[in-house]
Amino acid sequence: MELQIKAIIEILGKPKEHVEETMQKVIQELEKREGVTITNKEIAKTRGVEKLFSTYVDLELTLNDLDKLIDFCFDFLPSSIEIIEPERLDLDSHKIAEFMNDLLAKLHQHSMIIRNLHAENTLMKQQLEKK
Repeated sequence: MELQIKAIIEILGKPKEHVEETMQKVIQELEKREGVTITNKEIAKTRGVEKLFSTYVDLELTLNDLDKLIDFCFDFLPSSIEIIEPERLDLDSHKIAEFMNDLLAKLHQHSMIIRNLHAENTLMKQQLEKK
């Protein structure tokens, strides 16, 4: 089942050149993806946001199947997506369970990273206080 979607991918960072180069790399990576076709893209002008720089790309994509959509979301973390076609998805419970398990695995992975960073941060603060 082919899917047509709209998506927005945002990048925030500095310096400005790095943000713009990173956006180009994101688009190049998407263009190389099997089962993913960019049908339209509009890159916003990079703007200053406080001490950082921000840009985004409005994309229209055609994806071969739901798995490609899920991979796209996990790998590129769009800030929003809209499924244009098909208007209705008919999914069996096995497919939904598979998606939920993938989502949970990714959430657990991120949670572990956050816990490790928090523990390292706490340790560094303790070491700085001793000096």
